[in-house]
Amino acid sequence: MKTKMNLKTTLFSFLLAFILFSCKKENTFSDFKYKDKPAILTCDNLNSKLYQEALYTFEDDLLNFYKRNNANSTLAQSYSQFIRNSIYGRIKYEDIISEHTYKVFEALKDENDLWDANNQKSHLNYKSAIITCMANNIKDVALKTTFNSLISTNFMDPKLFGSPLMAKYTNTLSDKYLATYVALDLFYAKLFDIDFSNVNFEKPQPIDFNVIPPKTPSGAPIN
Repeated sequence: MKTKMNLKTTLFSFLLAFILFSCKKENTFSDFKYKDKPAILTCDNLNSKLYQEALYTFEDDLLNFYKRNNANSTLAQSYSQFIRNSIYGRIKYEDIISEHTYKVFEALKDENDLWDANNQKSHLNYKSAIITCMANNIKDVALKTTFNSLISTNFMDPKLFGSPLMAKYTNTLSDKYLATYVALDLFYAKLFDIDFSNVNFEKPQPIDFNVIPPKTPSGAPIN
């Protein structure tokens, strides 16, 4: 009797897993704005095109956001401010995100194993394939060692990894595996807490103080 019950339980678990897998929503995102950009992720069995789109649109949003107050802001400076402010909870993500990035976020929601609803430190699944990809490819030896140690001991936390990350924020420019981690854990994972029904995607354009406004024949600036 016990053997029959175990067999039924195993069969039920198999059928449930099969149903969940079969019903998994297929990711049909096709609005790639950055498809001509260089490939940045080379791991197998990943939706690399989508992750690359996620990183490139995040970096554009980041740069545009910080250029609103300083037209001369660079991507490195933007990363520095963003990482620090994100870790200390001083970011209004709805002020950064563009409509295209929101669409990418909606597509990322359907990525298999990317998210973990039970992760109280982050919505990101630290056992996912993309995290394993990052863990194997982060360039800086010290950061890579810290990252892998936190993952393997189940102590991974954006704040814990944030301290060494802040000290080496410029690495995000040359190490796009590290930059992708920043995008996913410090940005996209936070978007689950945003009420997008109140978000205005029409962001003000960065002010370029080096541009002289045109004037009317009388010499008055044209508004």
